[in-house]
Amino acid sequence: MADYISWLRSRVGNDPVQLNFAAGCVCVDDSVLLQRRGDHDAWGFPGGAIELGESAEEAVLREVGEETGLRVKIETMLGVYTKYMHTYPNGDVAQTLAVFFRCTPVGGGLRVDGEETLDLRYFPLEQAPRLFNQQHRDALDDLAGGRRGVFR
Repeated sequence: MADYISWLRSRVGNDPVQLNFAAGCVCVDDSVLLQRRGDHDAWGFPGGAIELGESAEEAVLREVGEETGLRVKIETMLGVYTKYMHTYPNGDVAQTLAVFFRCTPVGGGLRVDGEETLDLRYFPLEQAPRLFNQQHRDALDDLAGGRRGVFR
């Protein structure tokens, strides 16, 4: 089902729900690609909701492509981050369950749409800006620390 979150929100309003996401840590050498997100006007990893019937792998490949213009190859799973609550600017509340993957670019080119993606930049891992929520900050710390197979 495309646009599952809109369908779900039409039934529950802003009440807390669990939502599943996939995010890509797109790395080149010792730098990582970050997205300045339109929903928060802050930096985070590219990624998004896993639609009904879609795998986390399919979602991250699709979402990274949509949000950055890049085609990527998954190298490894960084981790699964599950104990995080997030309140969106519109008041929606969710426990976000996210699978983060370490990826490398294999094609395409960076593209900013000015809506969902306000900016894209590679940052040295140790010089990345503060990310928009704790889930993304923890994933960045694990990425910079060389950890894999993390579960929280």
